Amino acid sequence: MKDLPPVDTLSYAQSLNELETILRTMQSDSCDIDHLAAYTKRASELLKACRSRLTTTEEELHRILSDLEDRAV
Repeated sequence: MKDLPPVDTLSYAQSLNELETILRTMQSDSCDIDHLAAYTKRASELLKACRSRLTTTEEELHRILSDLEDRAV
């Protein structure tokens, strides 16, 4: 695998796009078995980052909605 940017510098969309690329590569007949572990490790790092962003966003949305409800009362 070529040099890739650190996962924490990618946007959610960039991470998702890279995950899709890795998945297509791993599913193809031309997948290089010598790089399979590296693909799997990178995909795991990307998934962790995406889950973290989703959780953070969900928590932020709950806070915002809670604040709106408090102000409406």
